Amino acid sequence: MSTLTQTRPATFPVTGMSCAGCASSVQSILSKVPGVRNANVNYANATALVDFDPDQISARELRQALQAVGYDLLIDADDPEAEQEEAQEAYYRTIKRRTLWAFVFTLPVFIIGMFFMEWQAGRWISLPLAAVVLFWFGRHFYLGAYRQARHGSANMDTLVALSTGIAFLFSVFNTIYPEFWLARGLAPHVYYEAATVIIVFISLGKLLEERAKSNTSSAIKKLIGLQPKTVRALVDGEEVELPVAEVQVGQTLIVRPGEKIPVDGRVTEGDSFVDESMITGEPVPVRKTDGEAVFAGTVNQRGSFRFTAEKVGGTTLLASIIRQVREAQGSRAPVQKLVDKIAGIFVPVVIGIAIVTFIAWMILGGDDAFSHALLASVAVLVIACPCALGLATPTAIMVGIGKGAENNILIKDAESLELGHRVTAVVLDKTGTITRGKPSVTAEFWETGGDAGAIESLKAALLAGESQSEHPLASALVDWLREKGIHPGKATDFESLTGRGIRFTYESATFFAGNERLMHERNIILGANLQQQANELRQRANTVIFVARDERAMGLVAISDPVKDSSARAIRELQDRGIDVYMLTGDNEQTAAAVARQVGLTEYRAEVLPADKAAFVRELQEADKVVAMVGDGINDSHALATADVSIAMGHGSDIAMDVAKMTLITSDLRAIPRALELSRQTVRGIRQNLFWAFIYNLIGIPIAAGLLYPINGFLLDPMIAGAAMAFSSVSVVANSLRLKSKKL
Repeated sequence: MSTLTQTRPATFPVTGMSCAGCASSVQSILSKVPGVRNANVNYANATALVDFDPDQISARELRQALQAVGYDLLIDADDPEAEQEEAQEAYYRTIKRRTLWAFVFTLPVFIIGMFFMEWQAGRWISLPLAAVVLFWFGRHFYLGAYRQARHGSANMDTLVALSTGIAFLFSVFNTIYPEFWLARGLAPHVYYEAATVIIVFISLGKLLEERAKSNTSSAIKKLIGLQPKTVRALVDGEEVELPVAEVQVGQTLIVRPGEKIPVDGRVTEGDSFVDESMITGEPVPVRKTDGEAVFAGTVNQRGSFRFTAEKVGGTTLLASIIRQVREAQGSRAPVQKLVDKIAGIFVPVVIGIAIVTFIAWMILGGDDAFSHALLASVAVLVIACPCALGLATPTAIMVGIGKGAENNILIKDAESLELGHRVTAVVLDKTGTITRGKPSVTAEFWETGGDAGAIESLKAALLAGESQSEHPLASALVDWLREKGIHPGKATDFESLTGRGIRFTYESATFFAGNERLMHERNIILGANLQQQANELRQRANTVIFVARDERAMGLVAISDPVKDSSARAIRELQDRGIDVYMLTGDNEQTAAAVARQVGLTEYRAEVLPADKAAFVRELQEADKVVAMVGDGINDSHALATADVSIAMGHGSDIAMDVAKMTLITSDLRAIPRALELSRQTVRGIRQNLFWAFIYNLIGIPIAAGLLYPINGFLLDPMIAGAAMAFSSVSVVANSLRLKSKKL
């Protein structure tokens, strides 16, 4: 087996990252570890998605590689998400404490530097105060820069450490040995206030940024909050309270009115109504009786019941939703790849610009050349933080995916979210997408001359065959036949004929059950009466299943799948946006036409096989359309994989949901235009963020370097540069958070 097939992706919380450059460093380090196929690090939510071969490298070795550079992976925690949140809270409290004390020590330094700059004793007072601010409350900047330098890399810590360190050392020299400059006719200026205020402003910016970033993950926190911590279980016949983590598959659990259901399972005793709106989006509670499935996070309303646990821990539907939202928030939009490359080389480039600025001022600066050179180069180092650039895309993506989760739109990766707004064609499967997906038998017709025994025999054969089929229509037939008390024998030589029906042997006769296409392919005779009945039923949007024995059709069963109330409105909304909407179905032409009329569609294709669906998607793509495919069944998976944006209905098959990049955890089709609108708003937020992040640096760096000085004598104070840098990061996050209040 190749390394490629052995690798598996895993998401780890990362601690110790202070800027986008850190995220780039962590990603670079992880990517270079032998056995790692790919690594994606998201600075906004402090996670690393690592695709690695567990036979070559362990999570512990990945952690050791990062610890050597001052970062850490959370790998051993029982609840890594909770531990990461706790670590983030502790980090926030630490920054808050540092910022507060740094401000207290900086205030006298600032007052002396701004209002008593000629007071010689003031310099000696400022020196120890500034040393405490820089090397105690700001020591993490210097430690971070040192660790980065040891590994030949640089990040925001490098810029801060260089700028404040140089300003401080120069000031110390001028405090201790002012005669050096006085002898040359120059004033020995000190910049303690600049160095300390930079530390305070950057710390304040980080404080605001951390608080704002925590708000971008509110959707995850809400989902996690749906999980109860404890559960009542029957152990040796006695009712005991257990932590949810200790629940085992097969255990009998008890749920009382008003309680959240802790794990996925099936009711064994009792009768109640359960609010499943967090999964289905439907506000009406669902009745649960014996044999009904229940899901973790849903809320029991009236009665109490007992159920058997079937899926626990990370295998529950809610856990799967949380995992997919978290992985999606950690994924990277295509535009982010370019931003990451820029962030990776940004710090070395800025250091180069600062050096060039210093040299240029030394050559052209006149009498105050050195003083201006120092101030300008320090201002360049301070103002050019890559944080705003690094936060621009991931914060918008995180908020967008979180807002999607709150609106029953589960987005698997950032690429589909970025691409959604460009969709020009939507292809809809009929059954389970446009229709409710709960078909029921509406009519039957048999050509047996009224022989009740013959009809019962045909029904027994039909039940024996359809019991082995996985098609949604087969389930409707099986339920209907069982309700009528039919008792089948055993069908043999079963064959599923994709897109047509089934073939099987029953009591030595060959039976076919399927559509008219199957009858024609097998040269099966359709009587005139049977054909007339079929045509009338199709015109009323019924799907007709013919039942044939050997070479003759013996009867038919009509099945109707009602159109969802939301389908026509959702399709109209898409069409109003200028999007072409198509319906594909394996049903016959008449049934397809009837459904299309009900929902206001003119473009549809009937009797379509699974391979034909994928071919139709490719046909639209070749016509330069960006195609979104919406389906819910195994037969849609090929087309979903082919489409530019793939959307699965949440009640559909696991395969369809695995293939699709978006899942609608609601039966309301209006979630499709909402998903496309979410993409549009998110992409607009990304573009706004990137524009301001780039413009900020494009304007800020030249001004910091002294571009305006020859024009109007303006030279940017490093303190103001520090404040501007802090504001840029906070403004980008704040702009991303605006999406939360937008209406979809």
